[in-house]
Amino acid sequence: MLRYVLPALLATFGAALPARAEDRLSIDIYAIPSRPVVDAVAKASRDLAGRGMTTFYAKGQAPHVTLYLTQYPADAAPRLKAAVAAAAKGCKAVPLTINGTERTASNWLFLHVERSPELQRLADLVTLAAEPLRDRTVTPPGWMSAYPAKLPAFERYGSPNVFMQFEPHLTLLANENNPALAAFTADMARTPPAAHGEVEGIGIGLVDGDGQLVKTLAEFRCTGRS
Repeated sequence: MLRYVLPALLATFGAALPARAEDRLSIDIYAIPSRPVVDAVAKASRDLAGRGMTTFYAKGQAPHVTLYLTQYPADAAPRLKAAVAAAAKGCKAVPLTINGTERTASNWLFLHVERSPELQRLADLVTLAAEPLRDRTVTPPGWMSAYPAKLPAFERYGSPNVFMQFEPHLTLLANENNPALAAFTADMARTPPAAHGEVEGIGIGLVDGDGQLVKTLAEFRCTGRS
């Protein structure tokens, strides 16, 4: 499902911006991955570079696992930081596991992240904390009629990828046109990437049209262990 929903969702957020774009912000609340997970992203990036493709990581954009991505009024940012800080207080470093790759029909490439109960609870927690502050003028796009199971989540929470529709991942490429991508994904299907790390903290950041971080607004480190 993610192979269709994520690119279309990001396009929706971009298209929904009003004439005064500064009045709305696309903000991602994300899990900060530990070194073993970042190392897996770095390895995949090196492999892709050897085939002529440049990942977001290679461009200097930080790896992250989206927990809740939607739009907010620009003046909501300080309250959002406070809400997420409260939700993150005393957070534990929950497991974070990579188990394979996924290539979409529009040539986005992801490292697949296991949707563990602990990661699910973390995503649920920040969604409930942040949702009251979101922009409520964004309407579901037409493509969502093909995914009726996700429509209630979008209408209620401003994102189709929350709660039981949560689909964690790490994005490597978007709209890649290099034909070598097919050979790479075939190789990954034979020897899927795997890594076992943890969530080191929760971050808040502005994202671009590909859902990649362009400015960190705040990060809150987890101190305990699950």
